[in-house]
Amino acid sequence: MFQLSESEFEILKSQIATSSWGGSRRLPYAFTEHGVLQLSNVLKSERATQMSIKIIEVFVSLRDFLTDNLNLKMEVDMIKKKLINHDKNIELVFTYLDELMDKQDNKIERTKIGYKK
Repeated sequence: MFQLSESEFEILKSQIATSSWGGSRRLPYAFTEHGVLQLSNVLKSERATQMSIKIIEVFVSLRDFLTDNLNLKMEVDMIKKKLINHDKNIELVFTYLDELMDKQDNKIERTKIGYKK
């Protein structure tokens, strides 16, 4: 169990839409997944055990959700980096092509060397 910080509490208040005049004047406490597990070991009623199991299942699904989203975000970032590199490479190729086209257009006749008839 831990106490929320001011910024965490502000985020929580905006998410649950509490009124500005009501509620607690102290920062609230929150349970971690391990805290819920310890609480279920202390409380021995059937209902407390069922609720603890449900809360732990929610924590596990939340963790899975966050890791899946993190993996997707990392993959999207990797694809963006590749696309940026592809764009740069394509621009470089077009720049080289433009230079080659300019060289062909401004072709200067060279004096030929060798045997003359």
